[in-house]
Amino acid sequence: MLIRSVLVADSERFRDPRRVDLLLSGDSIERITASGTAPSAAPTTTIDGTMLLATPGLLNCHLHSHEHFQKGRYDNVPLEHWSFYVRPPAGYPYSARQIYLRTLVGAIEALRSGTTTVVDDLNIAPQLDPEHLAAVHQAYEDVGLRALVGISMMDKPFFQALPFAAEEFPAELRERIAGYPRAAPEDFLRLCRRLARERHPRDKRVGFIVAPSAPQRCTDAFLREARRLADEFDLPAIIHVQETRLQVVTGLLQHGKTLVRHLADLGFLKPKTSLVHAVWLDDAEIRLLAESGASVQHNPWSNLRIGSGVAPVRELLAAGVNLSLGSDGCASTDTCNMLTTVSAAAALAKLRGDDFPRWPGVAEIWRAGTVGGATALGLGDRLGRIEEGLRADLVLYRTDTVPFTPLHNPLQQLVYAERGASVDTVVVDGEVVMRGGRLTRIDEPAVLGEVREEIEKLRPVLDRLDDEARRMWPPTDRIYRRCLAHPIGSSTHPAKLPG
Repeated sequence: MLIRSVLVADSERFRDPRRVDLLLSGDSIERITASGTAPSAAPTTTIDGTMLLATPGLLNCHLHSHEHFQKGRYDNVPLEHWSFYVRPPAGYPYSARQIYLRTLVGAIEALRSGTTTVVDDLNIAPQLDPEHLAAVHQAYEDVGLRALVGISMMDKPFFQALPFAAEEFPAELRERIAGYPRAAPEDFLRLCRRLARERHPRDKRVGFIVAPSAPQRCTDAFLREARRLADEFDLPAIIHVQETRLQVVTGLLQHGKTLVRHLADLGFLKPKTSLVHAVWLDDAEIRLLAESGASVQHNPWSNLRIGSGVAPVRELLAAGVNLSLGSDGCASTDTCNMLTTVSAAAALAKLRGDDFPRWPGVAEIWRAGTVGGATALGLGDRLGRIEEGLRADLVLYRTDTVPFTPLHNPLQQLVYAERGASVDTVVVDGEVVMRGGRLTRIDEPAVLGEVREEIEKLRPVLDRLDDEARRMWPPTDRIYRRCLAHPIGSSTHPAKLPG
């Protein structure tokens, strides 16, 4: 495929985009030449790029596809209360077909917002149903999106990860939760070992990633097994860490130190390992991350929506920590649109301090959404840039649209003004999966129509699960307020404005 005379912009050429001919061959970018100089013996497909902007596909390094059916249901709920909505102790009573459709909803939005790779931190506990997992893999295969699917792993009941749980949760409620079936640690590890063999991300477009949920939800022995699995198969790993102030308190109460320091002491922090969120950090922890080679996976829109706070992005970048970006799940954000994520990241970082030359700008944030994501996943030699020899994962935006008219700085206008309406063509692994604004591999209107039908069947189920989650609120609220009153280190970067 040849894309003639297209404008290419990326973080390295933020103010100086180039107009080139792009020749794609197989799954890769074969050649980049000056505009109008590509060989006349053109390949079978030629695209006129005169009115198009080409960028590397965005990497959404954190979403939860199990939340896609809960879009629009929650607002003004902090993380600790909200978590019980999206992790019902009995699991979701969905069919494999419903899970397939649920996954496609997010995959469609990903492609329509310029995303070519997603990392799906998937909760299929407690059943660990292989048919349900196969439905997720099949959805990503069918739509043509690159995906790394992790099984959200933990070996503690979810509520026990909260400090003071034994004091604040009534015995009757604790016993009821304990009565629900839970996946055994060895079942998690057995399944993940099989997936590591069958779906390594360097060999498969729909691959596997190691995903222990969070240090407070896992015993140390389980975390060591997860680390061992990632090391044995040279796999990337992700783990939620210090998203909220309460989680800083959790580490102090459970271990006498923060969760970041605890992970460092366990030897968990390594390259190709991402700490998801990492909002509440101090400078010593940031240095630990930089020295270990671990990445921070920044979810600005989610952190805003559930009131977790503003991550110290400039401090992380200044220390040399690799930064990637993610949307998080639709139950907290209502969207997995990565253009919303990059816009939020670029704007939100400006709230930290008045030294405006230090504010992270568009180029740094776009780099986090492309190169940073590829680096975090150990795929920096394949993804994140438009360069000869790299995988052909790229997006073409129409520039004869309102966000790009008048056109002064393509990348800045893309980040701050575009939300996906200008996406014309998406290429993943050298294949055109969207052309002229239409998906090429699936019948999008039919899929969305079927989703609407299924949601009407599921609405009473979702309402019942929400009612059960609200039973957890009174003890959770007491824990939440106790932790607000608990001191944390004075050197922690403040992540919220005073109330």
